[in-house]
Amino acid sequence: MDHAAGGRSDQPPAARLGSAGESAHRKFRPEVQGLRAVAVLMVVTYHVWFDRVSGGVDVFLLISAFLMTLTFVRRMESGAPLGLRRHWARLFNRLLPAVVVVLLGTLAATVAFVPRSRWSGILEQTWSSLLYFQNWLLAFQAVDYSAFNQSTSSPLQHFWSLSIQGQVFILWPLLFGTTALLSRRLGIGFRRLTAVLFGLVFVVSLAFSIYETNTNQTFAYFDTRARLWEFALGTLLALALPYLRLPRAARIAAGWIGVAAMLSVGFALDVERGFPGYVALWPLLAAASVIVAGDTGSRFGADRILSARPLVKLGDISYALYLWHWPILVIYLVYRGREAVGPVGGTAIIGLSLVLAYVTTRFIETPVRNRSKPGERRLRTLLGILISLAVVATPVAALQTGLKIEAQRLVEQADKDNPGAMSLLPGFVDRSSEDAPPIPDVTRSREWRILHAKCPPELRPTQSEATSGACRAALTPGTPDKTILVIGDSKAEQWLGAILPMAEKHNYRVQTLVFGGCRYGLEVKGAAAACKEFNAAATAYAVETKPDVVFTVGTKADYDTPQEQANTGLEKVAQILTKAGIPLITVRDNPRFTFNVMECVERSGSASSECSSPLDAKLPAIAPRLDEKKAGTKVPLMDMTDLICPDELCRPVIGNVYVYLDHNHLTADYVRTMLPEFDKRFHAALDSTLGS
Repeated sequence: MDHAAGGRSDQPPAARLGSAGESAHRKFRPEVQGLRAVAVLMVVTYHVWFDRVSGGVDVFLLISAFLMTLTFVRRMESGAPLGLRRHWARLFNRLLPAVVVVLLGTLAATVAFVPRSRWSGILEQTWSSLLYFQNWLLAFQAVDYSAFNQSTSSPLQHFWSLSIQGQVFILWPLLFGTTALLSRRLGIGFRRLTAVLFGLVFVVSLAFSIYETNTNQTFAYFDTRARLWEFALGTLLALALPYLRLPRAARIAAGWIGVAAMLSVGFALDVERGFPGYVALWPLLAAASVIVAGDTGSRFGADRILSARPLVKLGDISYALYLWHWPILVIYLVYRGREAVGPVGGTAIIGLSLVLAYVTTRFIETPVRNRSKPGERRLRTLLGILISLAVVATPVAALQTGLKIEAQRLVEQADKDNPGAMSLLPGFVDRSSEDAPPIPDVTRSREWRILHAKCPPELRPTQSEATSGACRAALTPGTPDKTILVIGDSKAEQWLGAILPMAEKHNYRVQTLVFGGCRYGLEVKGAAAACKEFNAAATAYAVETKPDVVFTVGTKADYDTPQEQANTGLEKVAQILTKAGIPLITVRDNPRFTFNVMECVERSGSASSECSSPLDAKLPAIAPRLDEKKAGTKVPLMDMTDLICPDELCRPVIGNVYVYLDHNHLTADYVRTMLPEFDKRFHAALDSTLGS
């Protein structure tokens, strides 16, 4: 996406050379710039119009490493110092100004057009985008980047790839420096030693990428470690290119085959669930073929088209185009309340992105690149980086502080003005102020009631890495009267809003084993390998530690219909836990919506029928239960639906508290107000298991 790591030189293009090996020495290769243009067009059009992964981002990663390697190899073989600190300073000084402009523009558009319930998340991602760790934030949030409903995405989500590049832009020069040092001390050629080192990186990272993609693809997509091999392939290509002396006819064929293969990714093969494993070799080897073809000098070569002025100019603005297109697309969809964009709207989005990309490149990137005088370069460069960081950090910090103050004010008045589910209890007397706003504050809606403290060593699972890092605990002073172990995904975790205050009241210990998107149960149909491993390890841990009760979600509701399924994967769990003398309590899934309920309230008001739904359109009258014969025991199912959808109507706000956080999760504040009834029903369920 960027061209700051060794892309277009300020020197005039070199004369046309006759082979790929010779063309490797040119500082500027117009066909590579054209290749970058094709890649960015693939990314933009796929994001705007198509429901498939393009592979264009992977091509960018390869090209950035290819060009960076040419730069460092040229320095080493000419005897020039690597100048790592100067390289990093100049590089990030050139990258950051465009990032700053896009981040500020996105923040302004967010305030103007995006519901306040999304502000907190966007501000959080602004920091991670600015500081190049966005990919890790998304990985641990388990965001599904390939999901086609862009309207639910963050306008800054695309910074994941730029973050990986930023990390590699720091790591790669360190590896080059290490290789240069070893080369001098061992007397081994720099190019040969570099090939060995990056060949090792390629093999190890590709093997890891294949494994993680097969076991946890959503995390692997954003994992830097699973992407290093793509950069390593670009480095190996740069090292090998001078030795590749293919006949002209072969290079012409390689160029066209590479372009055709690159354009076919996503159409000929649905790869969205296969990246970044071995499937990513398709677009990368296709791009490598185009680079190997080089400048054929033939009017029939693909390079003749790739070197055309329009594509080269588009390649010049590809970095800014990538930066702009995604926030424009997402904010448009959010503002219009749509899930996809049509031909006319998509054309307008691409057109606006092109205009902003040109303006950003012409008036921001280019002046920054050319402004420093040789004697002032270091000081100006460092100052430019600090100014770029401060220009974004200041408004973000101010907005976050203001939102935090407002949220705290609402919390302080919550007991009186926001009774939530308490308002449904017999004998309730409403003493709230008429003008009191509902809680939680929509800008803090991303807050989630979780346990931050890791389990202490004596309670930490040892059977599997899948559970050892997931174990969290709320410890009580002294000896707890009971231990509650919560296992499952976010739908189980959301009930901590009531479980934690209940545990504090009764002197219970609470532990959680949570894996996002992974329903608890053994032999769950369609579960990923990582989920199956987690569930097996969680069950083994429960048997080993013998908590007083295991708590999880027992059913799964549907978004579009009133259908609901019992989690049959729990039947085998119940058998195992029963033999170990451990009760299992389940809770019924809450109704799910096809839209973000909190945003609907912001847009239409809490009284709008658009934001509510009859209960019979969401859940069946009777909850499905596990087969007691297969389970070998009675598994109680707590049903809290009457407090979520009182009077057979699922409303967005009850007792001046938002019921829903998003499409299908309850707010921690509303769950907390369910405490009296939750406490009563939980202990009734526990007593029934002990009685049986």
